[in-house]
Amino acid sequence: MNATYTATISHTPEWWIGWVNEVPGVNAQAHTREELIDNLRECLAEMLEIYRQDAIQAAAECGNAEEVLL
Repeated sequence: MNATYTATISHTPEWWIGWVNEVPGVNAQAHTREELIDNLRECLAEMLEIYRQDAIQAAAECGNAEEVLL
């Protein structure tokens, strides 16, 4: 199962600005649309890993363990 994420993108005379709608904190800006998309993808991957590590730590503190589903 692959998750799908969507970005809201806007353009000013100097910048492309965007954020991922489904994940708070994933936003970026760049001088080109292509660079913006790359930046958003990188930021999304980093944020998902941060959230994953936070969840693992919280589960461990409660005596729970991580289980791989897919």
